[in-house]
Amino acid sequence: MHLKQETACQRDTHLRNVERLVEQIAQSDAILVGAAAGMSAACGFDFFYHNDAMFQKYLGEFGAKYSYVGAFNGFYYRYPSREARWAFLARMGYMEYECPTGRPYYDLMELLQGRNYHIMTTNQDFQFTRVTPEEKLSAIQGDSRYFQCSRRCHDEIFYNRDMIYAMNDAIDENLCIPTELIPRCPRCGGELEPWVRGYTFLEGQKYRDEYRKINEFLQANKDRKILFLELGVGRMTPMFIQEPFWNLTDTLPRAFYITINPKDALLPQELAGKGLAIREDIATVLSDAVKLAAGEEIDHD
Repeated sequence: MHLKQETACQRDTHLRNVERLVEQIAQSDAILVGAAAGMSAACGFDFFYHNDAMFQKYLGEFGAKYSYVGAFNGFYYRYPSREARWAFLARMGYMEYECPTGRPYYDLMELLQGRNYHIMTTNQDFQFTRVTPEEKLSAIQGDSRYFQCSRRCHDEIFYNRDMIYAMNDAIDENLCIPTELIPRCPRCGGELEPWVRGYTFLEGQKYRDEYRKINEFLQANKDRKILFLELGVGRMTPMFIQEPFWNLTDTLPRAFYITINPKDALLPQELAGKGLAIREDIATVLSDAVKLAAGEEIDHD
């Protein structure tokens, strides 16, 4: 009986959370979404931190050979040669290009359809670029679709799809690529590097443009009823999305904050009257919110 009562309580809480989410979206004049790794993990893509099915399909050979878990560790691994490192980077990039778009991304965009919104993300897997125009998106920690000069000798970044596919096709049985395929800067001859947060991350014009779009959105909507919707932000880098959202919610008089995260949904006491922490699966919450917004009944079974 106790278990049945607990389950009913959880279902009631879930329904109230979904209702409040849908209400806040409908009532808001502007919505700034902040999404992190938990958003892609909710799609079933957890290859950055675990040897999930996608990791095993594309990077399993590398994980077995070098004994690491997840693409994040693979990215920072000290490989025995540049050719071996670039084989991993090529296969990882190929995986990201080939990875299907997760259902939660489509559900989020359905909830935002017709709304005044902007999305900022620390994700580098460019899933968002498949569902929303780039002018409504700010990738503040880089984008795996681009390379930069590792020496930062200039401000240009390079779209890398053709390079990624060519390198991936050339990976040999030793998990290396030919030396001549290592991508190089056309200006200084130095190696290129993925344009993602790291030791040589280029904070150039593209990077500044990403923040410019966010600041313009905030400036245009700071006096309106604005919703800060946080999705899947963990405790590794709270300074990029979570803490700014808290500060803005506290500062702006008509702001409201919602965080959805099964583990790290945190609501500061100071925001108790201006926020909601939903400690549930992101995919389930967004899917049920779409149903509720469309007037459909949410299945409680």
